[in-house]
Amino acid sequence: MRPEEVSLLEKNGLLRPRQLDKERVKSMIASAEVTAKVAQAVPLTDESATLIFREVYESVRQLGDAEWWLRGFEPRTHDVSLDVLKDMAVTNRLRLNHLSRFKGIRHDINYRGFRATVEQAKEIVEFWNTCGEELLAQVKEKVFQ
Repeated sequence: MRPEEVSLLEKNGLLRPRQLDKERVKSMIASAEVTAKVAQAVPLTDESATLIFREVYESVRQLGDAEWWLRGFEPRTHDVSLDVLKDMAVTNRLRLNHLSRFKGIRHDINYRGFRATVEQAKEIVEFWNTCGEELLAQVKEKVFQ
């Protein structure tokens, strides 16, 4: 993300400057990793699809939060958390375009009483197993270097 974009986000209250707190970042990374792993261990059914979708989504978002904290900012919205991930290098960059749709599905689940379908849960799990794992490795590398 370009410096002028970061400045605009900060000016609009979407980012808050923060001290680098590597322990907080390590905690976010560990939480994201464990939550995604546990969510994937739940058998996927019509009843569990919403839980799996929501938890894997939160793991992806936490990686965005961790990336911002490494840069010295606290994101104030999910959009900002996810947008920083879109700038990261992954093998299949086109898959990062799914993040906005995942956010919309999660919003519908949490605030409109919708339920995720088995297909949606499979899709976000597949996203985690490809892009999410790559993003996780990159954020880990930055915090543990």
